Amino acid sequence: MKTLVTGSAGFIGFHVSAALLAQGDEVVGLDDLNDYYDVGLKLARNAILQNKSGYNFYRLDLCDYEGLTKLFRTEKIDRICHLAAQPGVRYSLTNPFAYQKSNNEGFLNIIEGARQFGIKQFVFASSSSVYGGNTKLPFSVDDRVDNPISLYAATKRSNELVAHVYSHLYGIQVIGLRFFTVYGPWGRPDMAYFSFTKAILDGQPIDVYNQGKMTRNFTYIDDIVAGVKASLVYNAKYEIFNLGNDKTVELLSFISCLEKLLGKKAKLTMMPLQPGDPIETWADISSAKKKLNYRPKTDIEAGLKEFVAWFQTEYAKEKQHV
Repeated sequence: MKTLVTGSAGFIGFHVSAALLAQGDEVVGLDDLNDYYDVGLKLARNAILQNKSGYNFYRLDLCDYEGLTKLFRTEKIDRICHLAAQPGVRYSLTNPFAYQKSNNEGFLNIIEGARQFGIKQFVFASSSSVYGGNTKLPFSVDDRVDNPISLYAATKRSNELVAHVYSHLYGIQVIGLRFFTVYGPWGRPDMAYFSFTKAILDGQPIDVYNQGKMTRNFTYIDDIVAGVKASLVYNAKYEIFNLGNDKTVELLSFISCLEKLLGKKAKLTMMPLQPGDPIETWADISSAKKKLNYRPKTDIEAGLKEFVAWFQTEYAKEKQHV
């Protein structure tokens, strides 16, 4: 199979691409390598992929429809795994047009490309953020999600609706994946676990929102990759799945786990709740278990141990070359 993976130099895209290559698939990687966070990290991920057989990379903005069309004409794509997006709830408060461009226009371009070139299998990244201020826990794919509390969440819900239209009108088999707080080696520096680790090691204070009274459904990257791979071979006209963990973790417990692994206490600055942030996230993964045989295996202690080991070795070496 030849899979187009958008955002292939991103955190999840890199791991998915590596897993597909490891099983003998061809991967066409697409990424614009923007500077939302450390470009050096994206280049390092991409360099690893470029050293593997079967990987062909295009540096391309999804909003360049002419360039995207040229890619589709050049490569005979069997399926699309669309993971590229402008992430971040807080960034959307100050940079709204980045989300309209990447998440709305870019999404329409890629799924329209699928239609134009007869690609019938389309898997894309949604987000747990679409659940907005829902108070019923755990979050189920059967819940209503028409009350987003951030622009980021609104764009992800928009993606789900557009994908439904394309599935209905053009027979594209669409799977949307609502990811829940993904973490692990080669992760994103803008995510809390990454910035907390750096701050603790540097002796800098970390901002703890809502006085630490928050819970998250932290999901290790290997478990997410297993779910993505299963969705790429799942046959459905249109379906949404939660990819999260069975357990939630309180923010202060999460910080305590990092302190233990790093052997150093954190300096905490207690802050009020940030606009757009949900207080709790918790995935009902019963549908993914039943239909995708999705079984998350990594608990927070084991997952953070892997991340910290990478941060203190591989990432430290990468930073020396920047």
